[in-house]
Amino acid sequence: YQYQMWIFLACALAFAIKIPMFPLHTWLPAAHVEAPTAGSVILASILLKMGGYGFLRFCLPMAPAAALTCMPYLLALSIMSIIFGGYLALGQSDIKKLIAYSSVGHMGFVTLGIFLLNVQGIKGAMLQMINHGITTGALFICIGIIYERTHSREIKDNSALGMMMPIYITFLGIFTLSSFAFPGTNSFVGELLVLIGAFSKYKLVGALAIPGAILAAAYMLRLFQKMAWADSDGHAHHHDDGDHHALKDLNGREIVTLLFLTVFVFWIGLHPAPLLKVMDASVTHLVDQVNSGMQHLPPMEHHEHHAWLLQVGSLLKKLVVF
Repeated sequence: YQYQMWIFLACALAFAIKIPMFPLHTWLPAAHVEAPTAGSVILASILLKMGGYGFLRFCLPMAPAAALTCMPYLLALSIMSIIFGGYLALGQSDIKKLIAYSSVGHMGFVTLGIFLLNVQGIKGAMLQMINHGITTGALFICIGIIYERTHSREIKDNSALGMMMPIYITFLGIFTLSSFAFPGTNSFVGELLVLIGAFSKYKLVGALAIPGAILAAAYMLRLFQKMAWADSDGHAHHHDDGDHHALKDLNGREIVTLLFLTVFVFWIGLHPAPLLKVMDASVTHLVDQVNSGMQHLPPMEHHEHHAWLLQVGSLLKKLVVF
């Protein structure tokens, strides 16, 4: 058991930085701001998922007893990632930084699903990793497209685009809806499975995750409203270039790129069954493998995480009543 704990802690620290989890998330916004568009897309779509894959492929199978012991603490950090990521995104004026902080919240749902250690949670986490790669990658492409035209990532310099770039705003609206898990889009299925897994195991954990979904809707709709309709103070996009306005709508290459990602947004959102079916056998085996780790726990250790969560739930209930 002690060897499992050391192995789990060492691996979990590395993967928590990579995914990233609160409070090890501070490198991500700076990395996204400094990276070019292609770098941000690869970072959001592929590299962050290495942390989630590491938890699923190494931490849980190699150290199931340690995972059961550490579960309540990792669930707490996941909830904090969801809430703090959304709260920090709500206060950003830089579009790229806003999407970067939103990634912290979205990946918080991934780690929440993983460490619920049940079938619904892990399947939701795996699907959410795919969804995040599609949606956030598309949002970074949208940011790169508008940055090429206005040379600014500030929301105030990229506002009132609805009349000038209707095709761009249409795609941005689709990916905005997907980002906060609007029903019918891909992210809705993943977040719903995670929340089902949470409420089926610990109602407190599910209840604490709900504000993160509300915050996601708040900061994404605020961003879309300002970029589509709100008037600009900076007017960086109103400079004329001879007889032609500097702002032009999407060209054919950009439309094809975003249209390809849009297909996956609605395909997964409306028909996720093929992806979920592929996960069935491996996820069920992983959950059974983790549950078998209970026999390696010290006496009564496997009851402690339940007691810990119940105590926290009781404390929060008293605070609400007060």
